[in-house]
Amino acid sequence: MSATVRLLPGGDLHAAQRRTMRVLLLSQVLAGAGLAAGVSVGALLAQEMLGSTGSAGLPAALLTLGSAVAALLVGRLSQASGRRPGLAAGYVVGAIGAVGVVLAAAIDSIPLLFGTLLLYGSGTATNLQARYAGGDLADASSRGRAMSTVLVATTLGAVVGPNLVEPSGTLATSLGIRALAGPFMLAAIAYAVAGVAVWLLLRPDPLLLAREQAGEEATAPAAADEDDDPVALSPTVLLGGAGMVVTQLVMVAIMTMTPVHMHDHGHGLGASGLVISIHIAAMYLPSPLSGWLADRVGRRPMLAVAALTLLAAGVCAAIVPPDSTLLLAFALALLGLGWSFGLAAGTALVTDGAPLAQRARIQGGADLCVALAGATGGLGSGYVVAATSYHTLSLLGGLIGLALLPLLLLLASGRRAGAP
Repeated sequence: MSATVRLLPGGDLHAAQRRTMRVLLLSQVLAGAGLAAGVSVGALLAQEMLGSTGSAGLPAALLTLGSAVAALLVGRLSQASGRRPGLAAGYVVGAIGAVGVVLAAAIDSIPLLFGTLLLYGSGTATNLQARYAGGDLADASSRGRAMSTVLVATTLGAVVGPNLVEPSGTLATSLGIRALAGPFMLAAIAYAVAGVAVWLLLRPDPLLLAREQAGEEATAPAAADEDDDPVALSPTVLLGGAGMVVTQLVMVAIMTMTPVHMHDHGHGLGASGLVISIHIAAMYLPSPLSGWLADRVGRRPMLAVAALTLLAAGVCAAIVPPDSTLLLAFALALLGLGWSFGLAAGTALVTDGAPLAQRARIQGGADLCVALAGATGGLGSGYVVAATSYHTLSLLGGLIGLALLPLLLLLASGRRAGAP
């Protein structure tokens, strides 16, 4: 499509933004169910199939590794063709991965489980990439809130998903499949429908329209060598990316091992599902507030708040009695809130510092780093718990969260004039 083709003939930019937000909210509700269902039982499925607590973190590691690759590819596809094909493709690949996990559990195949968990991670990456589409047509003063509002829609699906663990497990058992494969059946349907919704309804494409309104080409540069040129990253982008990396690392590490910790202390699947539901609700439900604070208070102050919240979450998870579902839920709620603050501020910083012509590519690269951090946290968490304890893991996570404070000081000198 050339720049002479108008994407908004006789239309209203504000109306296009409202339509974009409605479509994104719908897709996020669906994708949230797919994301949360698998997260709730992934570690338990691996523990059951592998017979090892130390390996329980592998699903989160593989899922987030697949998410890393998908974030880069979705970002590149969005850069070249727009948000609509990028997001739709990412959701469909996630659905294929969920189907593969169900098949792996049915035939007891560890290699197939590991391979399809990588594909399943595409749904997680796409779920996060969708927030950037919410900011394409928003002005800088409201960009943080717009992108965070996209994430809040994940809450409904994310809360419902884990609470369908037992019913979907019952369905799986009736089909002769492991009960823990049931939530992945739900995830396959949710991701597939989200992909179809984005493909059919996300018109006009917000990224292409933003380029058109800025007077730029509606497609990315055609030359492959130009697309592969290194991008100079501003201190604003680096700080935003670092903030998201730290918050993701801490959140995934503690979240991954909480269901295993609860299982080892006699809690059932229903209790674990409830705690993860509360955690994910705390991640996404405050998103509009997190975005509003990032816009009004400032991106950097909110990164500092995120660091302190993550520290509080780690300490709380470490000291609460393991038989208390309520207190564990409170600790995981704090963990989700710290992630929300860090992601909102970091996302806004990355988008602020990325030129429009390279925005999707830079955003995809940032989410690649975020997903790799999650993979590190997921993989390492199981081995830390096996070698020490869940309490040690939680305290270590809280201390890592504090790393955001020296990062803020380190990059403060590189702050651009007028940056939020």
